[in-house]
Amino acid sequence: MDKVERLISIIMILLKKKVVSTREFSQLFHVSKRTILRDMETLSLCNIPIYSVIGVKGGFGLMDEYKVDKRLLSSSDLQNILTALGGLEQLLLTEDVERTIKKIEAMVSPLSLNRSIRLSFYDWQGRSEILETLKTCQESISKNRLVYFDYTDKDGAVTNRMVEPYELHFSESSWYLKGFCLHRQGSRTFKLSRIDHITMNERAFQPRDDWSEQGHESSYLPQFVTIKAWISPNIKDQIIERYGRKSIEDHGSGLLLATLYVPQNHIGFQLLASFGTHLKVEEPVTYVEDFRKFLDQMVENYS
Repeated sequence: MDKVERLISIIMILLKKKVVSTREFSQLFHVSKRTILRDMETLSLCNIPIYSVIGVKGGFGLMDEYKVDKRLLSSSDLQNILTALGGLEQLLLTEDVERTIKKIEAMVSPLSLNRSIRLSFYDWQGRSEILETLKTCQESISKNRLVYFDYTDKDGAVTNRMVEPYELHFSESSWYLKGFCLHRQGSRTFKLSRIDHITMNERAFQPRDDWSEQGHESSYLPQFVTIKAWISPNIKDQIIERYGRKSIEDHGSGLLLATLYVPQNHIGFQLLASFGTHLKVEEPVTYVEDFRKFLDQMVENYS
């Protein structure tokens, strides 16, 4: 444990206990009493209100007015934060997230970390490639700097963009950048996997007062359509995970009738096609027809 971690751990211990002796700290961190005394001097210089108590039961404590803050985050709260950050870390690790995780782990230390929840994600190669784009976007947002990049739309057309970046958003399995496009003079959302050759300009821009309103109006989420589909028990768990148990009706025929909400475009069609022969769309008729055309086009690729 380095000095910074030890200092944070000292604060967390003093937040929980009234007075802790130099000897206790020395044994806990396996350092000399002189080192602990130097740590206390360091914390005092950082405006941490530490006081000393002389005598047999003496030691160091924190002023009561400073201890009020410790009620905001319990040990359980810190564990929950670590769980959430651990999920983000696996989705796409950044230096900031990694640094924050280490700080919070130091706060919990020297208490043993007993995480009861573990998150696992596929380690796609594409995530590491998008990481640099994500870092540039993060830095540009924090510094209010313009970004330049080439953007490829869904039809393969490439355009040069100059954007005021405002927000990063992770949805389903993809990262998005929301900002004001100076070329189109409007709020736009860009999928990071379609961004190439991104650079940050040295000149800062003045954030727009009405950005929050514009940003919410320009959504990249498609409009959902309610459909009915027959599904086999093999994919029941997958439907429950996405739509809940109430979305499934058991008619006693071996198949289950599911009420699903999906876009009536290639995004929705790709999702339904992933279930293979375990799903058959029943209604509405217009959706069935569009979905059939999508499947026919897939078959033509192999004819």
